[in-house]
Amino acid sequence: MTEPQSTHRVLLVEDDIRLANLIVDYLKSHGMHVEVERRGDTVLTRLINYKPDIILLDIMLPGMDGLTLCEKLPDYFAGPILLMSALGSNEDQIKGLELGADDYVVKPVDPALLVARINNLLRRNAKPPQAESHCLTFGKLSIDPHTQAIRLGDTEVDLTSHEFELLWLLASQAGQVLSRQYIYQYLLNIDFDGKDRKIDVRISRLRKKLGDNIETPFRIKTVWGQGYLFAPEAWNN
Repeated sequence: MTEPQSTHRVLLVEDDIRLANLIVDYLKSHGMHVEVERRGDTVLTRLINYKPDIILLDIMLPGMDGLTLCEKLPDYFAGPILLMSALGSNEDQIKGLELGADDYVVKPVDPALLVARINNLLRRNAKPPQAESHCLTFGKLSIDPHTQAIRLGDTEVDLTSHEFELLWLLASQAGQVLSRQYIYQYLLNIDFDGKDRKIDVRISRLRKKLGDNIETPFRIKTVWGQGYLFAPEAWNN
């Protein structure tokens, strides 16, 4: 039987061999290329050679648990992360989502539902090319959309793809307050539910990397009750 042509690359991080084999067989029957990693502490090394479109991540793993790994992944991986766990309480799900996961499913999960969740995340993660083709400069800060190079004075700032997307969105509309709803719709193609903290976490990381004051930010400002504002005049020093 000929396997359908692969359209998406999946990294499945799961130490249950029987379950992993069942998931692999089902995903392959739906045209996906799947590789399996059985330990949490070897995932980051695996990403050097395998460039997945999405990561399916179990929480209970040897070497490094999935929640700890979920915090580290955004520095190495720009695609969506789908957590899978037998821990199904609201608290467990909220914790996983706040740590950076894009979705959460409770095991055992129906295979058809898993495929639907994967396809939904991949659709949401697909971004059109940046419409702006020019570099942006604010004082000592320069942003190159072609290479995603960021310089602040003489220092090159290393951002993840997610962080760059957010910075570019804010900087390309400098001086304007962007609501969380707008940011969620633009970057994630979902509505802001009032609870999700993914964008807040990315804002916090941007501030740290760009030398903003964490307690009283003046470069990427929080406008309470409205959203975030990139201050164009704050980058001269």
